[in-house]
Amino acid sequence: MSDPRDMLRRVVVAGDGQVGALTALALRKALPATEIFVLGTPPNPAAFADRAATALPFSNRLHDKFGISEEDLVRRTGASHRLVTRYAGWGGTEHQGFASYGEAHNRPNTARFASDWGGGARDTGGEAPAGSLAEVLAKSGKFAPPSGEPGNPLAEIDYALRWNMPAYREVLVGMAQQAGIQYARGQITDVQPDGAGGVSALFIDGANALPADLFIDCTGPQASILSRLAGAMRDDWSAMLPVRAVLFGKPGDPVVSLEDRVTLTAAGWRADVAGRDGKTSLLAMPEGVEEQAMLTALDVEPEGIVALQPGCAGNAWLGNVIALGDAVAHFEPLGWLNLDLAHRHLALLLEMLPGLTIDPRERDEFNRRTRLMVERSRDVVASHYSAPSAASVFGELQQSDELSAALDQYQRRGRIPFYEEMPLMAAEWSSLLSAIGHPPGKGLLAHTTDESAEAATAAAFEAKSDAALRAAPPYPAWLEHVLKA
Repeated sequence: MSDPRDMLRRVVVAGDGQVGALTALALRKALPATEIFVLGTPPNPAAFADRAATALPFSNRLHDKFGISEEDLVRRTGASHRLVTRYAGWGGTEHQGFASYGEAHNRPNTARFASDWGGGARDTGGEAPAGSLAEVLAKSGKFAPPSGEPGNPLAEIDYALRWNMPAYREVLVGMAQQAGIQYARGQITDVQPDGAGGVSALFIDGANALPADLFIDCTGPQASILSRLAGAMRDDWSAMLPVRAVLFGKPGDPVVSLEDRVTLTAAGWRADVAGRDGKTSLLAMPEGVEEQAMLTALDVEPEGIVALQPGCAGNAWLGNVIALGDAVAHFEPLGWLNLDLAHRHLALLLEMLPGLTIDPRERDEFNRRTRLMVERSRDVVASHYSAPSAASVFGELQQSDELSAALDQYQRRGRIPFYEEMPLMAAEWSSLLSAIGHPPGKGLLAHTTDESAEAATAAAFEAKSDAALRAAPPYPAWLEHVLKA
């Protein structure tokens, strides 16, 4: 039998944004006898994971693990649900498509109508069949989170949450205070090497050193701890991801909706995120966009602009320093993957949490899996730029071998290859590719499917849709009920 390891005595989490706050809470639950110390560093407006107002369904399950109630988020952070993302203009001027989560889709790759339609309204103006139960509900404005009861018609539907980011962070900070997590603010001016490739202490604004056994770097793209280590390297993604600046708009009027939108414009792509505390918009641009063109494309009053040089750390864990969020990978907030990736890294950290003495094999495995998560998230973002109309805005871009193979298999055979540590299920990535204008190819099963089987598939989906519509209340009514409870 292996001997038990000595527990970590102190862990310092650098960065007090929503990534750092949730990380500190997670560590407190995982290490009840360890001192958890949060160092609030100056915020970076380019830290897209920290300023994200939404993530993907994985974050809902992470919240559940930490005892963060979904209804509590609705009441205290202005949270609401996203069932689908509407993509406009990616497949042509009039093209629209809907990407949804989970596996409850109406596009089985074995059916001929899947490749015939390819998702969304066609350029000719035809209305496509709904691609998922989520799309049916989003268009009707009806939804309530599944109750978990057997046979619930909404049980197959997966969804994402969005929230008021400052209010969400305030909830996390309050929970951290109740959990006894220590806190201080300051800027990291230097680190004290430990002689083993890591850090023994941080120097804060020239004051006394802050020692720890383990340091978690949640400081954003500057990676204030990780970047100071001798083994730190960074990979440049400029050839694959074209966005060089993101223009943020000021929040608008409140919008209650079950969909968010990503629209391709001549100046870049614009994301519009609905919210009970106000709709938020941003415009992501390549180089060379003139000021008037960007303001016209944003279509709301601008709040600020940040530059972007996409890339990732060579290794997220060096010595006794582990980076999360934008300190690991920095890329445009397309598909809302930034916070999702940070949360997946946090879940992996909890799975492989070290003891006082770090086993290099654990560190190597963490770096291997983290690297896969980062590269697959990059490929999902990059797949947007393969859309039929994207090249006219962003030019021709390089693709990883994995992305090229996935697009080839999807377009020729209607299938998505399996890749380890993907942020999306195959059905979800297929839904996304269809939404941006890629019709799936026909595999062998599609050629053997007869009309009666297709009719049965369509009838079964119609029955599921009717049942879901009967079971779901109007979404504003559900919100009102929860807020009054």
